[in-house]
Amino acid sequence: MLVFDAHLDLSLNALQYNRDLRLGVPEIREGERGMSDLAGRGCGTVAFPEMRNAGIGVCVATLLAGCMKPAGPVGMWNSPPQAWAMTQGQLAWYRAMEADQQLSPIRNQQELETHLDRWSRDSNTTPIGYILSLEGADSLRTLDDLASAYDQGLRALGPAHYGIGRYAMGHDQCGPLSPAGRELLCEMDQLGMILDVTHLAEDTFWDALEIYEGPVWASHHNCRALVDDPRQLSDRQIIALAERNAVIGVALDVWMVVPEWKRGISKPCETSDANLNGLANHVDHMCQLLSTNAHTGIGTDLDGGFGTEQTPADLDTIADLNHFQKILQGRGYDDTALSAICHGNFLALLKNAWT
Repeated sequence: MLVFDAHLDLSLNALQYNRDLRLGVPEIREGERGMSDLAGRGCGTVAFPEMRNAGIGVCVATLLAGCMKPAGPVGMWNSPPQAWAMTQGQLAWYRAMEADQQLSPIRNQQELETHLDRWSRDSNTTPIGYILSLEGADSLRTLDDLASAYDQGLRALGPAHYGIGRYAMGHDQCGPLSPAGRELLCEMDQLGMILDVTHLAEDTFWDALEIYEGPVWASHHNCRALVDDPRQLSDRQIIALAERNAVIGVALDVWMVVPEWKRGISKPCETSDANLNGLANHVDHMCQLLSTNAHTGIGTDLDGGFGTEQTPADLDTIADLNHFQKILQGRGYDDTALSAICHGNFLALLKNAWT
């Protein structure tokens, strides 16, 4: 089945982790044997062959280079010009992958329909389609950069990541949307971009939904009712997103799947429900809360600064999304519902946004 993955940090892995994603995951892991400079070394789960094995024909692929404070271990720079330059380097990598027939950009309705037709006829050789998204807006030196990025293919943007941003507060902070953030959302509206509310502080989240008039999604989020953390969506937020016809992609970072997970200490194999069955609980919660599956999708966030030390115990590579589909089938999701969750809901959002 076709899978739409709403969040993959492909360029981060290619450039900061120095991974050649054209190789298979086992070969990439072997090349990192003994390395410990970054979290997830030798434990990666994502590469193009495994994405194909999972049926991922379309993904949302990020540019990620912030300068928020406090700085994180990867994707962080000391100034907006440095961060902007890094996004341009990441963009150059995506272009190189296009030239190598690994990836194909999707920037409008026609390109989406053409890609889906090609993929349905030959998923073995058709390049994987990708929609370009910016995770955290701090690399935008001024709002003039937003229009430039749109011309380069940027179609979605999440104003915040971690920490105190120049445009918005990350989920680990408190506070409203800044004046600069309000201007950013107005410019995004004018360009017809998709607002990704992932990582927004709660006050900022509500401000953004009130101000923004365009299409909205939450690319990689789970449920606060099951894992009580500000990184998760409350039931009230989930309902508000559904009222905006948004789609929420469930994330496979296991600390977001089960409560009481301690990063760097807990182990998936030693923790109850730290597996794909536990992730299915979040799908169930969203669907039951909303009495529909129309607002639930997949946004794995795999290899987003972590590896198998922090993924579901029964997931070795991203190809194991096939197992997740079987779990949902076992819970009573029929083919129609499964198609909606795996790709249909996000594709419908895109078609409505771009029509």
